[in-house]
Amino acid sequence: MNKKVVVIGHGMVGHRFVQVLRERDATDQWQVTVLGEEADAAYDRVALSSYIDSWDRDTLALTGNDYAEDPMVTLRLGDPVVGIDRTNQTVSTAAGAVLDYDALVMATGSYPFVPPVPGGDAEGCFVYRTMDDLDAIKAAADKSPGSAGVVIGGGLLGLEAANALRLMGLAPHVVELNPRLMHLQVDEGGGALLTRLVTDLGLTVHTSVSTQAIEKAADGTLSVQLSDGSTIDASVLVFSAGIRPRDELARECGLELAERGGIFTDLGCQTSDLHIYAIGEVAAIEGRCYGLVAPGYTTAEIVADRLLGGSAQFPGPTCPPSSNCWGSTSPALATRTPPPTVLSRSFSMTPPRVPTPSSWFPTMRELCWAASSSVTLVPTGPCGPCSAGSCPRIRPPSSPHRVRRSVWARCPTMRRSVRATR
Repeated sequence: MNKKVVVIGHGMVGHRFVQVLRERDATDQWQVTVLGEEADAAYDRVALSSYIDSWDRDTLALTGNDYAEDPMVTLRLGDPVVGIDRTNQTVSTAAGAVLDYDALVMATGSYPFVPPVPGGDAEGCFVYRTMDDLDAIKAAADKSPGSAGVVIGGGLLGLEAANALRLMGLAPHVVELNPRLMHLQVDEGGGALLTRLVTDLGLTVHTSVSTQAIEKAADGTLSVQLSDGSTIDASVLVFSAGIRPRDELARECGLELAERGGIFTDLGCQTSDLHIYAIGEVAAIEGRCYGLVAPGYTTAEIVADRLLGGSAQFPGPTCPPSSNCWGSTSPALATRTPPPTVLSRSFSMTPPRVPTPSSWFPTMRELCWAASSSVTLVPTGPCGPCSAGSCPRIRPPSSPHRVRRSVWARCPTMRRSVRATR
């Protein structure tokens, strides 16, 4: 008789777990049920900003995310779990279904942190996490083309959100509490370079200020009041102030949590309940959360191995405990600074795909990589104005550099690839 494993969450890591388990379960030991909160099957959340290029949800869909040809997997979308009964080993969903399990895998991920700003729940305020969020932001932006849009938070995701507002026809403002953008990832010089790069793209940057209040004006616009006394009148505001593990289900059913949030697990991703595992951003492995997909995939593979009788363990970070090894924005790692080697991995660039209007400009990840790695973007060869060093957004080096690394960016003037050297 088959054993039953229930997976709560159908994001990238939850999908990876199902894929790995089914690939390795040669004797069909486990019957899998996946419960997803969103109406969409697993999609590439890392590439969420590329959704703006086509507004086609299928472009982000992960391969095989519907398990249509696998009778051992049942996928239920749009039916979130509302309770876990550890004694009877069942989960209850919003639609009233009660499912029993032999093993339960928590892959609930994280949620966007919204600072406790007065007026933060006003109409026109959004977060930047799902395709539904982007659809809602676009609908609001389309009502006031050319107006200002505000992003609260100057991290990587905040800059991507600001660029998305720009592509939607708004004039983006980025508000950052710290003295520079991406303050955990770049030093003062890198922050200055990054500010210059994004300002050239049309973003307005406000650093060392906080948001005091958000008020809805009579004409429907948002009045965003900053701590320096200035006010920004905007049609859209996006919160991008970090993420927090979605551990509320675990808390309600009495699982042990980490000191700063997340479901506490051992190196085998097993929780305080021997029948329950946690993977991805919600897993606090020996008390530490990791906020990137790569370690999340590792946890998925570990749990798949464990369910099939293996003894895989999480390898742990590859840099000293004092470093934020995965570039995580998790609260558990919020005070740590990542080493350059990790940053260069995190922000590595690849040759652009078939050019689209939005890809004529360097992406936010490319700009952040440049700033964090002290890279100067230079053209690879003659390409019109760039050959003379007059490209408005990609500048030649002011002094000779020894080339230690070559990556690719996009030339906004000639719509072709250029190489970044360092």
